[in-house]
Amino acid sequence: MGNTKSGAVSKEILEDLKLKTKFSETEIVQWYENFKRQCPTGRISQEEFQNIYRKFFPDSDANTYAQHVFRSFDTNDDGTLDFKEYIIALHMTSTGKTTRKLEWAFSLFDVDKNGYITKTEVKEICTAIFKLISKEDMAKLPQDENTAEKRADKLWKYFEKDDDDRVAEGEFVKGVLENDGALRLIQYEPSK
Repeated sequence: MGNTKSGAVSKEILEDLKLKTKFSETEIVQWYENFKRQCPTGRISQEEFQNIYRKFFPDSDANTYAQHVFRSFDTNDDGTLDFKEYIIALHMTSTGKTTRKLEWAFSLFDVDKNGYITKTEVKEICTAIFKLISKEDMAKLPQDENTAEKRADKLWKYFEKDDDDRVAEGEFVKGVLENDGALRLIQYEPSK
């Protein structure tokens, strides 16, 4: 990974992560030490990533969603996440600004990575999200979004597009920011 000394995060990666995240140098070093303990090879495979997700959603089928999340974070398409990809992903999904989170959400929905999302891709991600929802939370969903297809249809309407149209990243971000309902539809927050 370009480390200057074995077991320590390189100065280059440290400086880059300080610029791209809100994490302090101390936090990044601590994250790195934990990462190296958990992933001695310095990389997380898709399978390891799915195992982590399963722990967060023990009563659900998190595999499909985890595969999509992994794909969106694996920016160099090498089938693994290195420390830098992992920390940027962590930052984006936990402390990042809403616009940055929506840019990430767009990359999640852009299944074929062509720079646009289609209604078919929206349905694919909604289906993956639905696999995370517990039976008790499912029973609480409004009638017009209690299936993946209904949720995808409802979300697609916010973009004011025909079924065979596509949505670019800027349109996606703007559409979700301008509609509170759309923001709720692109994620799953388990009830407490």
